[in-house]
Amino acid sequence: MTTRNFEGRVAVVTGAGVGLGRAYALELARRGCRVVVNDIGGSGAGVGSSRSPADAVVAEIAAAQGSAVASYDTVATRAGGRAIVDAALDTFGRLDIVISNAGFLRNARFEDMTDDEFDAIIDVHLKGAFYVGQPAFAVMKRQGYGRFLFTASSSGMFGHPWQVNYGSAKAGLFGLSNVIALEGKDHGVLSNAIMPIARTRLGDEIDWAWKNDASEVGAIVDELGVASSASRPWFGPEWVAPLAIRLVSEDSTVTQGIFSAVNGRYARVFVGAAEGWKTRDLPSAEDLAAHWGEICDVSRFDEPKSVYEEVLMVEKAFNRDEPVSV
Repeated sequence: MTTRNFEGRVAVVTGAGVGLGRAYALELARRGCRVVVNDIGGSGAGVGSSRSPADAVVAEIAAAQGSAVASYDTVATRAGGRAIVDAALDTFGRLDIVISNAGFLRNARFEDMTDDEFDAIIDVHLKGAFYVGQPAFAVMKRQGYGRFLFTASSSGMFGHPWQVNYGSAKAGLFGLSNVIALEGKDHGVLSNAIMPIARTRLGDEIDWAWKNDASEVGAIVDELGVASSASRPWFGPEWVAPLAIRLVSEDSTVTQGIFSAVNGRYARVFVGAAEGWKTRDLPSAEDLAAHWGEICDVSRFDEPKSVYEEVLMVEKAFNRDEPVSV
């Protein structure tokens, strides 16, 4: 098995003062990577600021003979994103890896959510990934090497009540990662998204009253036991870190992927298009209703990697008996 050594590499990890980001930063540093530990030190609800979390992680890395520098800039502005990238370039002279992880929660019912609650989450999770990612991509493209990993969420892929802001932002990261993967592949720049479920301080921000609005999902939560994760060590951030390390390593050739780490299970998550029902005659809504079973049958499907690949797959589906991936 290849040992994933990061000697000579430089990583930016946003939101690295606590939780998942801290676990990523510590593991990268342990493997020889030089790390920019970015964190504004706010609460799980995005309130306040402090240099202590980032400084503590830098001190921990230094105590283990690693190399790191703290960054306290916000990801939520273009200037902040640029400053975070510059911290890597000014301190270490290059940038090879960006793990976009900064974020917080502000939950509310869909009908009650305010502009401030929605915009604040979009600004940090989605726009923050863009503001750090864009200048980092330019650096990586010039040097012919780079790795992006975006911390997305099952809330964006599968849904979570009272998290329309968070779910929307996290779903946006799938699109962001896909586009970077397409534009970066010919330049040695790979991009993937990770969907972790871990015990972090964000869990303290969840108002479990949402179960009154989504009884079916609430019943699953009750079956699992809301507090039971405390007795399950595999819900710790350190259980997610190995997947992150794998995806940003030099020997990984995976790009445009989505991967899940939850409850000790690691898996690829994919979006596919069913072969569906095909016609060259303009159909009516009634025609679609008559063929709804075929439209929803997922026993035959493809996984397009671009808009144009989906069109090509449909064209091929008209002339083949078995589905084939391009």
